Amino acid sequence: MLSFANLVLAYLACLPVEAYDIVRRQNALNATYRNPGAPVEDRVSDLLSRMTIEEKTTQLIQGDISNWINTTTNAFNYSGLVWNMDQRAGQFYVGYPMPQSWISAGIRKAQDYIVENTTLGIPALVQTEGIHGLLVENATIFNSPIAHACSWDPELVRAMASVIAKESKALGVNQVFAPLADLARELRFGRVEETYGEDPYLVGEMAYSYVTGVQAANVSATVKHFAGFSAPEQGLNTGPVHGGPRELRTTWLPSFKRAIIDAGAYSIMGAYNSYDGIPTIADHYLMTVILRNEWGYEYWLTSDAGATDRLCCAFRMCRCKPIDSDAVTLYALPAGNDVEMGGGSYNFENIPQLIEDGKLDVQVVDTAVARQLRAKFKMGLFENPYQGAAPNRTKELIHNAEAVELARRLDAESIVLLENRNQTLPLKHDANVAVIGPMADFMNLGDYVVYRSQYNPSNVNPLQGIRNASTGRVTYAKGCERWSTDDSGFPEAIAAAQAADVAVVVVGTWSRDQQELWQGLNATTGEHVDVADLSLVGAMGPLVQAIIETGKPTVVVYSSGKPVTEPWISRSASALVQQFYPGEQGGHALADVLFGDVNPSGKLAVSFPHSVGTLPVYYDYLNSGRGTSPDAGAILPNGTLRFGHQYVLDNPEPLYEFGYGLSYSNFSYSSFRLSQTTASQTDTITASISVTNSSPRDGKEVVQVYVQDVIASVVVPNMQLKGFKKVVVKAGESLDVEIELRVTEWSLWNLKIQEVVEPGEFVVWVGSSSKDLRANATVTVR
Repeated sequence: MLSFANLVLAYLACLPVEAYDIVRRQNALNATYRNPGAPVEDRVSDLLSRMTIEEKTTQLIQGDISNWINTTTNAFNYSGLVWNMDQRAGQFYVGYPMPQSWISAGIRKAQDYIVENTTLGIPALVQTEGIHGLLVENATIFNSPIAHACSWDPELVRAMASVIAKESKALGVNQVFAPLADLARELRFGRVEETYGEDPYLVGEMAYSYVTGVQAANVSATVKHFAGFSAPEQGLNTGPVHGGPRELRTTWLPSFKRAIIDAGAYSIMGAYNSYDGIPTIADHYLMTVILRNEWGYEYWLTSDAGATDRLCCAFRMCRCKPIDSDAVTLYALPAGNDVEMGGGSYNFENIPQLIEDGKLDVQVVDTAVARQLRAKFKMGLFENPYQGAAPNRTKELIHNAEAVELARRLDAESIVLLENRNQTLPLKHDANVAVIGPMADFMNLGDYVVYRSQYNPSNVNPLQGIRNASTGRVTYAKGCERWSTDDSGFPEAIAAAQAADVAVVVVGTWSRDQQELWQGLNATTGEHVDVADLSLVGAMGPLVQAIIETGKPTVVVYSSGKPVTEPWISRSASALVQQFYPGEQGGHALADVLFGDVNPSGKLAVSFPHSVGTLPVYYDYLNSGRGTSPDAGAILPNGTLRFGHQYVLDNPEPLYEFGYGLSYSNFSYSSFRLSQTTASQTDTITASISVTNSSPRDGKEVVQVYVQDVIASVVVPNMQLKGFKKVVVKAGESLDVEIELRVTEWSLWNLKIQEVVEPGEFVVWVGSSSKDLRANATVTVR
């Protein structure tokens, strides 16, 4: 027997469409879902009960501002707006290279239309990218995520995220596609620059800080790419990832759980890959069993752009031409992929027909819609659909002086000093400096920035930064193009170095912005730009060698999106500096470090291999890894071959290990102690260490704590980072540092794939890197 409510709906459905909608709209005026004081679950349930299947479907497909705003001319297409909100109203994308005012006005038109002209007035989520700044023209551009992680400063990352949220809200954007919780475990992969490095704990802390930073301002974060995406076969983008459930849970999921559950992220983006033969966007075990049932996640997950089509056209699980949209939908939606992003065939449009045909349970649709509605209610979008500022206020909110200063500070904190022979650095401000290299007079921004951002007049490249900081003579010679083997510019560069007191040579990798990335232009990093070699490209290596051979002190700067493998430069350069892709203030930040106005404090978030053939080199390899003896070979500088067995002519150890980074200060550690040496599985232990700065200048040190499970029932990592703290230690002084360690985080996944902390001995190490460990103590867990 039909309930009274269903009888009413059945009656209303018999009315003409316009009358039906008018009645439904009138009935919704005082509905529970419109009451901000009602419990969220009551609001979700009430609204869901009022929605037609067509209205539910439109919440599950991404729209696009280009459907009603011409991104080249700003012409407004009213019929396009009506169509979009009839078909794809749940969320829409705005990340195009067009003026801020166009975006803001286009968003307002859309939200106003939804409120005034749709039956139920469900506001939309408004989306763009945000991994190192809002992907909107003239927003503040911060450095790359791999650089953020090298700062080892979660509070700075949170501050950056807060700026991104403020700039987003000023235009009416309420959702950003960031942060990544992926790990840089495969360095050939082009998207290393977008990650927070190789370690689950560090990545989790950085991603947590980003999520809490943006969502404190009521802008939704989108944690991506869920999960196990960034170690594809052969390092090739979107390739299959190999592993089992224990590796998934041990290695790949901790950073996601920290960002999603602990930080309370309102949305998640799925991945393009398969894991252990299952496409992640159709993986019920991943998206439902783990994410929803085990973790209790309440909000929504979207596919990445075009990812749903891959079920047919890449994974060959269904017909591709013409695409079997029914199969795509039935694979992805019931598995837990709630929303289909654009860029593909919009397969979810067939949801109503699948329900009518009895192939899809409407409860599956209701569950997906409820997850997104829950986020919208939590964010207060029904009370304030458009959060944009008045047009005359955007200049004070976007790219203001405070944001630019933060970009400079974060960039400087992220720079890692790798070598510094004979105290070559810091440079004297009055030194005569030859600035050389194709990356010197070039704004080397990473991917996911707006088209032609490298030409923004506010940008500061390395040459400009050095000239601004110097009181001496600064000369410049390009030396070579970054993409060429042509060495005809070498003589000019050599002459510049010979006439200077010191040479600064800037070389590395380069990426492309989001328009150029897909145009087939040359690049050596970025999305779908994967490499077989991590060495310098073309004439850059020979250029560095030519400058070093002048005999002048030579400072080499790697401006890159991933590690560069040139051990001979590490041996031969007077100093070596790593600056992962900078933000708009990168040149100033580099000069701040080179001239000593900022004491370098960055530590590597990713290990550097000796060569690509020694990959992977992450520090937390499983017990039994890295061989049984340090029997490494080498090709010596004079050409002599020194044969080893691990490897014959190379070294399985990293050239620079995770957590490594030099300073202009010298730090020593003493008086290491633990608050207790026996503990229960739920205890929190405090590790204490005294850090002394014996140098004449203040400096920052990153104190790192690693834990080793001595005896385990399964093979576990040889050790794992479980705590860190970045501290300022004044010249000639000591500082007591305390770091809390939660024993519950010392867990493993046992033979039955159960998470447990096994009783036994754990060694707690403290040090300046994953290799430079200064002290240890043993804890017995009962």
